[in-house]
Amino acid sequence: MTCILLTGSSRGIGAASRTALEARGAKVIGQSTSGEGFGTLAADFRDPDAPEALWQAALTQAGGEIDVLVNNAGLFDPNPIEKPDGDWLEAWEETMRINLTASAQLSRLAVRHWQERGATGRIVHVASRAGHRGDSPAHWHYAASKGGMLAMHKTIARQYAAEGILSFAITPGFTDTAMAGDYLDSRGGAGLLADIPLGRVAEPEEIARIVEFLSLDAPPSLTGATLDANGASYVR
Repeated sequence: MTCILLTGSSRGIGAASRTALEARGAKVIGQSTSGEGFGTLAADFRDPDAPEALWQAALTQAGGEIDVLVNNAGLFDPNPIEKPDGDWLEAWEETMRINLTASAQLSRLAVRHWQERGATGRIVHVASRAGHRGDSPAHWHYAASKGGMLAMHKTIARQYAAEGILSFAITPGFTDTAMAGDYLDSRGGAGLLADIPLGRVAEPEEIARIVEFLSLDAPPSLTGATLDANGASYVR
């Protein structure tokens, strides 16, 4: 049975991914800030010690072996440049810690875990279209965090492929989650859809199918790839 540590598993893409992975027979250990729900561990990534504590708790729950890490947890709060300097910097650093630093800490622990066991493993990074094309004036921090995640993903893929440690990334555009809903409303709601040739935002279940594929089925030669899922709103 494949054992998967999935961060941000309580809602949206994370919840849909958990459902999809468990339907395939995987053992999923979830994470949320509160830890509510069966098989879900609490970890507040604003705390620098939380990622390592989560990893150790997940290893215990997994019986000592984790096969896949899915870095899905994220924060998407506006941070207008008009904010007072201290408030702006605090919001920047909070987003970086949750979206990028915690993912880096977990990825490092995962790579070392597989190296020490002489085992293969996979990391799936749920990044964002914003990591390629940027985002709104109030979301510099979010775009930067996801751009950093993509650079980290590529580095992991290039460095550890020969050891059977694989890295994949997904860059969703707007997705119909609670996190994105307020943003869509703030940018004009339905009017924003004019920028999406498909004519609609993605459903969490669509992104979850990609998470499932990369976690369980993707061939090793796909390591280093970034899969876009944005309705052709950004085509590379």
